[in-house]
Amino acid sequence: MKFEEKTIKSEEIFRGKIFTVKKATVELPDKSQAFREVVIHHGGAGIIAIDSDKNILLVRQYRKGVEREVLEIPAGKLEENEDPKKCCERELLEETGYAAGEITDLGVIYPTPAYCSEITHIYMATDLIKKEQRLDSGEFLEVVRVKLDEAYDMVLSNKICDAKTVVAVLKAKQLLDM
Repeated sequence: MKFEEKTIKSEEIFRGKIFTVKKATVELPDKSQAFREVVIHHGGAGIIAIDSDKNILLVRQYRKGVEREVLEIPAGKLEENEDPKKCCERELLEETGYAAGEITDLGVIYPTPAYCSEITHIYMATDLIKKEQRLDSGEFLEVVRVKLDEAYDMVLSNKICDAKTVVAVLKAKQLLDM
């Protein structure tokens, strides 16, 4: 059985700076119809930066969606057709003041595939080079250096809950412990 839902019609119901919302009528595999509300998002990219002592650079910032401060890897929204690796390089420098000597692709995640088109690309930065932090206007964050093993424990104890950061920590630990 195929599980594909065929879009019969789609209408834009909201257009914002970061995403668009569409309401779609779909045909289900059994030929019945249903409605779907889908957030259209250009995607994002995040990078776990690891220094020579196996510390990672996280950023602590307030996130309105969950009404709390969150520890995250440096990350940003992709502009339309932007190269995810270039986005990560830019965000790493802007948010932490570091550049990467080497960048490894860790794959992609679908943060909320039931209702959002966002794909987040995850990278790992090593051979870090200290430069100058360049925060965007209106961006307020603190750079936090945490041992990779401690970050792993923080993931397992739900002290780090941001999805892209959880995935990045687990993948980086697995790669570096091999």
